[in-house]
Amino acid sequence: MYSSSSVSRIILIYVSAIQLLLINGKLSLNVTNEYLNHTCLVSQGKYKLGSEYDKLFKNIMKMFYKNSIRGYDLFGDSTFTAILQCRGDSYGPKCRDCFVTALAALRRRCPWYKGKIIWYDQCLLSMDSKYSVGQIDYDNNFCMSNAKKVVEDGVAFIQVWNILIGDLTKLATTGDNYTLYSVGEKRYKGDMIYGMVQCAVDLSRKACQECVLYNRFHFQVCVNDIRGARVVGRSCTFRLEFYPFIAKQVRNI
Repeated sequence: MYSSSSVSRIILIYVSAIQLLLINGKLSLNVTNEYLNHTCLVSQGKYKLGSEYDKLFKNIMKMFYKNSIRGYDLFGDSTFTAILQCRGDSYGPKCRDCFVTALAALRRRCPWYKGKIIWYDQCLLSMDSKYSVGQIDYDNNFCMSNAKKVVEDGVAFIQVWNILIGDLTKLATTGDNYTLYSVGEKRYKGDMIYGMVQCAVDLSRKACQECVLYNRFHFQVCVNDIRGARVVGRSCTFRLEFYPFIAKQVRNI
């Protein structure tokens, strides 16, 4: 027989276990907004408080805060380019919260640098001291991969993930209402592979295709035979996982 205190402890442990499962379930769908990486573009120099660059920067960030509710914003002239790009499913308050977090982190990590980029799970915030709208950034890209490898038939897996990313790129850049964003899934043996492709809002559909193709080739060693990886950049990103990481990831490719 259990005492009342023992029963209470068992119930508490059971409830805690259920809560932990729910939390882990949410994390698998990236409800959190994980910091990924940042870079300070040191070669572009610094600006001073009260300078024309500082005034422009502050005005554009105010505009971004206002417009972040729609999921993106963009500004470009000869002396300053800024881009806010939230993940395709992160708009409204999610995008605004990510923007606020990213801006505060950039000020802390790259103080007074004119050029800087920061990546979070749900958004990208980029600033440049020259006009770079529509141009593919081939320099500021990186890969994050799972430590686990595909155990069997790696060649078949490479074929599947290449087809999936190719199909998602096509989906993101074709049609009258193309969005430069797509998600989908494809079966590999007994598993399902989930994928996402997204390009920055300033790219044309052709530039988006070129960007993804470049990163697929450049980072293939990081992605091949790995059970989950993402290639992230200023201009485009793609991701592959063996679990759904977007809440409404239901499209079969």
